[in-house]
Amino acid sequence: MCIKVRQTGLSLVELVIFIVIVGVGVAGILSVMNVTTQHSADPMIRKQAVAFAESLLEEVMSKNYCDPDFATCTGSVEASRDLYDDIADYDGKTFQGADTLVGAGVVPALAGYTGKVAVAPEALVSGVPMRRITVTVTGGNESIQLSGYRANY
Repeated sequence: MCIKVRQTGLSLVELVIFIVIVGVGVAGILSVMNVTTQHSADPMIRKQAVAFAESLLEEVMSKNYCDPDFATCTGSVEASRDLYDDIADYDGKTFQGADTLVGAGVVPALAGYTGKVAVAPEALVSGVPMRRITVTVTGGNESIQLSGYRANY
């Protein structure tokens, strides 16, 4: 009498196919995690660049339209940033890193950022002299550009 015993389990071919499929899946997941990890700091870099640009634009916008030392809007450019008293003093200037403006120097986390300021006349409203202030901040792979308008009022 011959009794057939049905064998259960995996053959060697099935086991190899399973290992290949799982290996490809794990490799795909790890490659996605690698890309995600490499770019995880990008939002922070962008946020720091925007914060630096906003603070620089706010600093420039808070200054006088014309040089208070002269009766007209044509005056001399001040020697250092702590003496800037009108928006024209900032035109064409480049600032390496964000500084504290109180003598403590550059903020270490923002030392890799560069801010450039451009001030140009604009004619948005007839009869009202205006200037457009453009601040461009670059750091890492990010470049942020903010603009504001200052009128002579």
